[in-house]
Amino acid sequence: MPESYPPELDETFANMPGQAGGSGSEWKARVSETADKAKDKAQEVGRNVQAKIDRSRVPAAQTLQNAASALHEKADGLPGGETVAGVVHKTADTMQATAEYVRKHDMQDMMSDVEVFVRKHPAQSLLAAAAVGFLIGRNVRRDE
Repeated sequence: MPESYPPELDETFANMPGQAGGSGSEWKARVSETADKAKDKAQEVGRNVQAKIDRSRVPAAQTLQNAASALHEKADGLPGGETVAGVVHKTADTMQATAEYVRKHDMQDMMSDVEVFVRKHPAQSLLAAAAVGFLIGRNVRRDE
């Protein structure tokens, strides 16, 4: 004896493959259409995110550049002598190089560079991804 189900599911079951009222090919066509719509929507969202990131690249690069300049200005006056000043200058130089990279490369270029890095250094990339995931998870848990 078949299990009973709510009457509002009659249409759902009627349109499933192998059931009266709907053929398997109709069902497959609907699933394919829905998958295509989802894929199109995901691509649109991806393009929008990429465009937004590309628009924020120059301001982000300028912020990095400003921070690097401030570090260079303050480095020699910090306590700790030449060792500390050298570390601060090196950090500022790295920030300046990063700012220049961000200014010159669009999102597509950056993603290609990340892909190349991951292929060359899979273990380090996996470790970094795990660390980032841990930090994100910790922040999300803290916000709840």
